[in-house]
Amino acid sequence: MNQIENIREHMEVVGADDVHLGTVDRVEGHRIKLTKADSGVAHQDHHHYIPAGLIAAVEGDRVRLSANADVAASLFEEEESGEPIG
Repeated sequence: MNQIENIREHMEVVGADDVHLGTVDRVEGHRIKLTKADSGVAHQDHHHYIPAGLIAAVEGDRVRLSANADVAASLFEEEESGEPIG
């Protein structure tokens, strides 16, 4: 079940392996927009997005993904293109 409607600003995003991936800026459509300052990847000059299909659960102040952090990071989408960057 997709729980995107339960996601709020400043929630932590973690992979299935509990590794931190970033912090929610907001939800835009069917994607989670991460904050620039905490996108969990080396380049932080723009926003990254996580497809809603990767959401496994919303638990308290955490969004848990169905993929491990390294796999999920490879599926991040760029701000303009909506294409995976990995």
